[in-house]
Amino acid sequence: MNFRLALVSFLFFAGFSAAAEMPAPMEAVSLSELARSADLVALAQARDTDYRMQRDIPISGSAYLKILLPYKMDRAIDLVEVYETGLHDHECYFPNPTVFEEGRRYLLFLRRDPDEPERYRGMPQGCALEVLVRDDNRYAVRYPADGVLHSDDLAFMATNMSFADGYAVVSDEDLLPARRNALREAGQIVPHGKDAWRYTTGIDLATLRRHIGPQALEN
Repeated sequence: MNFRLALVSFLFFAGFSAAAEMPAPMEAVSLSELARSADLVALAQARDTDYRMQRDIPISGSAYLKILLPYKMDRAIDLVEVYETGLHDHECYFPNPTVFEEGRRYLLFLRRDPDEPERYRGMPQGCALEVLVRDDNRYAVRYPADGVLHSDDLAFMATNMSFADGYAVVSDEDLLPARRNALREAGQIVPHGKDAWRYTTGIDLATLRRHIGPQALEN
């Protein structure tokens, strides 16, 4: 089970009350506005994490990602440190790749950490959209593009794709039933072997970058 699903179990068994005081809902923004507010926008690949864990859930620490394609950067770096702390909506934690696999790829939206300028933190609406490699070696954002809270209607850019990326296959236990059923009904996943699914839909990364627009990516 991935740590997103484990987090749901952790919060339940920790006895979080629905009546507890909740912060005001975060306002969704366009990807262009998100990029304009960010200090760093880039395609990057997870390399390592250094998290403090509780019940197999990361609760603070840093992830390290290699920059593959920089779109907006406030300084020249090859490896970006992304720090997060606490459990909250739109948190910015990343799965740690094992020694036998390459890391996942993401389109990152980050801001400088005010407490430590050499590292970065996620935006209030989130920090990353997952990117997969197509069988023609082009990059595509996995669709639905739900890694950040954005207001864009991206359906017109989404197309059926064949992915060569191993992360295009997801175990059945790593999908919440409601999400699995919605993806299946929309044709965005199809069965892949026993107890697994394969994503079928994406947005070409170059197309999404044009949608965000060059002005939003200016420093």
